[in-house]
Amino acid sequence: MAQDLFDDFYSVSSKQWKQKIQFDLKGVDYNETLLTKTNEGITIKPFYHSDEFEKVDVPKNSEEFKICQSIFISDEKTANFLALDALKRGANSILFVADEPFDITTVLGNINSEIYFQLNFLSESFSIDLVNHSKNNPFFLNIDIIGNLAKTGNWFHNLNVDFETIKNISSTNQSFLQVNTSQYQNAGATTVQQVAYALAHGNEYLNAIEKNKLTKQSIINFKFSVGSNYFFEIAKIRAFRYLWKLLCDGYSLSIDAHVFAQPSLRNKTLYDYNTNMLRTTTECMSAILGGANTISNVSYDEIYHKKNEFGERISRNQLLILKEESYFKSARNFADGTYYIESLTKEIAEKALAIFKDIEKGGGFLKQLKEGIIQRKIKESATKEQAQFDTGALVLLGTNKHPNTEDKMNNTIELYPFVKTKPRKTLIEPIVAKRLAEKMEKERLKDEA
Repeated sequence: MAQDLFDDFYSVSSKQWKQKIQFDLKGVDYNETLLTKTNEGITIKPFYHSDEFEKVDVPKNSEEFKICQSIFISDEKTANFLALDALKRGANSILFVADEPFDITTVLGNINSEIYFQLNFLSESFSIDLVNHSKNNPFFLNIDIIGNLAKTGNWFHNLNVDFETIKNISSTNQSFLQVNTSQYQNAGATTVQQVAYALAHGNEYLNAIEKNKLTKQSIINFKFSVGSNYFFEIAKIRAFRYLWKLLCDGYSLSIDAHVFAQPSLRNKTLYDYNTNMLRTTTECMSAILGGANTISNVSYDEIYHKKNEFGERISRNQLLILKEESYFKSARNFADGTYYIESLTKEIAEKALAIFKDIEKGGGFLKQLKEGIIQRKIKESATKEQAQFDTGALVLLGTNKHPNTEDKMNNTIELYPFVKTKPRKTLIEPIVAKRLAEKMEKERLKDEA
């Protein structure tokens, strides 16, 4: 029936569409008026057509996305209670964050769900104990020694000890590696850079797997932060999946990219904070449509409030509404075949691959981190984006456009919401996450006093 309907209309080529648009512009230049150039070097056209369509073979995510609740372990019994409560309220995945070893039996008691760990320390014995206690649940240990170097400027111990530790942990035959690309996004890297750095970062582990004869991993967890450039963020995850498959094929390895996504903090604001809920909603939508396996939302008050039941319930319910009431439950492959998103996926993949090749020619991601090249590239992108925000070209509603001058925040801040400067000796320059609105917010807080 649908095909019969389309047969009733004449087909119109992309050339004919462009001619019609140029005619309607009445002499106004098409390129200057309707073509938009982005920071990624991608030109957005006013229309996309089947004449120019080339589908990208993105590996499929065959399962529904999971809703993850993040819990910091300060007290083991409390952490277990919060995890069980979150699972009762709709979450089906838990991320435990810890700064030091904890009582594993107490924390994991009666939890039967997918579990992630974010350990801000590296201990071979504790990690192996964690693997042994978690065998009944699908879980991800998420060890990322290179990510820690990029974020803090130092290894956990030193290069040799850190790599020897992951080599020993690999003997457990569990998937334990993570590539955390969130720091790059939150520090101001472009969409293309994020994909390229995720690929190059992951390639360091593929090299380690080959050279050090680590037990082959069946899955590596890739953590992405998702911004509010809706279609670009969908294409970002798809482009990465496509390139990761190409890279693994080059090694004759079959290692799935498990994508763990969460909204960015870079565009979150202190003032008019309820707008953060709108931002995180579209960002979660992008993650779903891009094919993320697991999504952990952030609370609207994440940057200035301590964790609280209300904020976490709202953030979890955002995902539940998207999944169960907005019919995103089976939306993981909805972007397939859409001309615009497929075109973006292809362009992001091509540009990211070119950057990846340059990194490899320059000695690899780790070498370029040590030389400060990656940091410099991210700073250049961040500076450009910051200038766009400062001039109003990049808008954060309620902050640099239509601000509520009656909004007061001094008395509600529980957490320091700005970049923390802590002088310390580092091996390399760390990649520092920074929100776009920080300078403007500091000025407003000062005026409140």
